[in-house]
Amino acid sequence: QEELVESGGGLVQPGDSLRLSCTSSARTLYALGWFRQAPGQEREFVAAISQRSSERRVGDPVKGRFTISRESNKNTVFLQMNRLQSEDTAVYYCAAGGAWLGDSMRSTFNYNYWGQGTQVTVST
Repeated sequence: QEELVESGGGLVQPGDSLRLSCTSSARTLYALGWFRQAPGQEREFVAAISQRSSERRVGDPVKGRFTISRESNKNTVFLQMNRLQSEDTAVYYCAAGGAWLGDSMRSTFNYNYWGQGTQVTVST
């Protein structure tokens, strides 16, 4: 019965930054993640964070550029995206578990709820 509400997408130039946000009103704390999907591509893991922020994972294509964080005791998650590249162009989806399962959070199968997606376009 959860709803995830995302915001922060837009059109930016290469090298720019964006900050995405997503929140849910669910009472139970969940592991939270971000995935992205470009046209004709599979949904790709971006980042994930555990319920108490004690563990995080970041996908290789964005390592060193993107940072995931969350508000304490809330199902509110952020994705800070720096030095954006054209390859980052995609629809970005917020997702909620489930409990934290380490590296298994890289898989879409370990999330029960998904946001509607927000478009990020990196272009000159």
